[in-house]
Amino acid sequence: MASNLCGKVVIITGASSGIGAALARALSGAGCRLTLAARSLDKLQALAEELPGETLVLRADMLQAPDIENMVRRTQERFGAVDVLCANAGIFIQGDFADYDMDAVSDMLRINIEGVLRCAHAVIPIMRDQSSGDILVTSSIAGHAELHRGPAYGATKHAIETIVNTLRRQLAGSGIRVMSLAPGKVANELWGYEDAAEIERLSVAEGGWLRSDDVAAAGLFMLSRPRHVTVRTVVMVPRHQEA
Repeated sequence: MASNLCGKVVIITGASSGIGAALARALSGAGCRLTLAARSLDKLQALAEELPGETLVLRADMLQAPDIENMVRRTQERFGAVDVLCANAGIFIQGDFADYDMDAVSDMLRINIEGVLRCAHAVIPIMRDQSSGDILVTSSIAGHAELHRGPAYGATKHAIETIVNTLRRQLAGSGIRVMSLAPGKVANELWGYEDAAEIERLSVAEGGWLRSDDVAAAGLFMLSRPRHVTVRTVVMVPRHQEA
């Protein structure tokens, strides 16, 4: 157990599946108290039932500013603090740009960029008052390397890297750390993989994919560093991914 995380209050967006759910399991196992937020309330409730720690389950749509404000307010009312924001919610669109549904692209831009900005904007005043806090944003290898099948998605993740690095500098000295976790291909629901045996084959045996648990373990490492250490960005890829 990462003992310095025990008792910390963590908000996880996009917590109903994939990396978000894996982060919830890892952080609950480390003794954190969690707010689990996503659009799928049923999945969140099922996840909360398997976790050992205290959880608050909230339906929150990152397209809706009132949902974000309510998520942060309810967390502070329930737990009395907000120690960590895991801004994980995101949408992935790939393919030939000419075939894109531009309304879906607009939603992706708003969730992947504006949603992160709104979440950070809501928690920073609380963390400043506490003189301590962590903001961990789920980015992507697409924020560091141009992936030709994802021009719009890659643009959102390049934006995330800029947001993280500029906010980190703005908040230097405040006690708030701002970090990004940038995985390559992850075999999870986002890519249509749900069978555990297949995920193990694709990742561990063949080395072509990461598991959500691999990414969550990296996030746990980043958040559990001593307060004088900021792990600014972790870029992690499966051993056979070239990007």
